Amino acid sequence: MPPRSGPAVVTVVGIGADGWDGLSGAARAALRAATALLGSRRQIELIPPPERPATTGTWPTPLLAHLPRLLDEHRGRHLAVLASGDPMHYGIGGTLVRLLGPDRVRAVPHPSVVSLACARLGWPVEEVDVVSAVGRPVQLLHPLIHPGSRLLVLSAGTTTPGEVADLLTARGYGPSPLTVLEQLGGTREQLRTATAQDWGGLDVDPLNVVAVDCRAEPGTPPLPRVPGLPDDVYQHDGQLTKREIRAVTLARLGPLPGQLLWDIGAGSGSIAIEWSRAHPQCRAVAVEHDARRAERIAANAATLGVPGITVVAAAAPQALVGLDPPDAIFVGGGVTTTGLLDAAWSALRPGGRLVVNAVTVESEALLAGWHSRIGGDLTRIAVNRAAPVGGFTGWRPMMPVTQWAVERQ
Repeated sequence: MPPRSGPAVVTVVGIGADGWDGLSGAARAALRAATALLGSRRQIELIPPPERPATTGTWPTPLLAHLPRLLDEHRGRHLAVLASGDPMHYGIGGTLVRLLGPDRVRAVPHPSVVSLACARLGWPVEEVDVVSAVGRPVQLLHPLIHPGSRLLVLSAGTTTPGEVADLLTARGYGPSPLTVLEQLGGTREQLRTATAQDWGGLDVDPLNVVAVDCRAEPGTPPLPRVPGLPDDVYQHDGQLTKREIRAVTLARLGPLPGQLLWDIGAGSGSIAIEWSRAHPQCRAVAVEHDARRAERIAANAATLGVPGITVVAAAAPQALVGLDPPDAIFVGGGVTTTGLLDAAWSALRPGGRLVVNAVTVESEALLAGWHSRIGGDLTRIAVNRAAPVGGFTGWRPMMPVTQWAVERQ
């Protein structure tokens, strides 16, 4: 349960670089009615002293750890909080709602930097993907980078444009025009544009947003969000679910926004990674007992744009104790480990999906037993790839995979 401390209602007022002059009548009225005001030092200084409440305070660091205490200190006061632009778009408004509940937070939005940036650039808002780099790694951009896509990056400060430019260039998108919009809506607003490969570390204002019009160099391979990425995008030591089997496996797991996957015996992490790439709200835990493989999983996850995957470097089933209950489980290694399938099945939420791949006679026999008791679908998957045979081309079979897929009722 969220803490129920603090004022009865907190009013969150969005403010832009244009300060008091740009506030609506409702926003000004909310600030005038407040007896206490919280925000960043820059935001508070945008409010003229005669209009500020008698009590003001700036955010502590780290914010989340101190926020419940700070709210409790203002119990009984009419508390207002300042936020940049729209408080409910990557802003403090969402954090306060999670802490206090929607009935105790009132938001008075200002046009967001997304709206302002799209207005300056002539981009329809609905055609733009937005990523926040505030407290988040820029690697989150990777799944969104495709030829022709338009991106807005909410900047963490002066270094973000250079980090975005470096990432684009390394991915083969160096020709992409990159526009940095500084102090949007204020008297010092300016826009600067260069290609990612020519950005060169220009000095920018800390208050900025980065716009990217993605353009790839010739020959740059696409990395779609559908399952089945090329095998060679992964670092691995041979423990990799091959792309054809991976695509079938993800189809049976059925990634859905907000759901959690356990990838047990994760190897290179390909299943957890492609589950997480399906939607920004998909979550995954990769369980891998080999420490070097666990390091590769983390590296692959960062490279492919899902650095938030949790990697557990320990052996299942012991490693599963204490993890959040999953909505889906994939077992790709260690199928015959005593108690592993029992622990996985017991942990699965009602309506959850369990998919297990087997390549040995012993593991196939185990799956056949579970299938006879519980049901589900048992499928044999065989894949052949074309390869040179002398001066000709022939078919080389991969090891067939027996797949058991079942939903818990």
